[in-house]
Amino acid sequence: MAQKIAKALTIIRRKQLEARTGLSRSTIYAKMRENPKRPSDFDPTFPKPISMGAKAVGWIEAEVEAWLAARVAVSREK
Repeated sequence: MAQKIAKALTIIRRKQLEARTGLSRSTIYAKMRENPKRPSDFDPTFPKPISMGAKAVGWIEAEVEAWLAARVAVSREK
């Protein structure tokens, strides 16, 4: 049980998110914001960052893993 809680609360930083997803910095931020010039970049299911301080954000690892699993499931359906 303690491992489940620890995993759920693990925060990863942007570089780790890039490595885990294979997405670039600009693509990560494009997925988080609606842009009328590039509407296909926005993904409302992409995990939202959490504030870790005045100039630091991170992503909850469990949310990132769930998003990746959903992307795999979608790709397998086709």
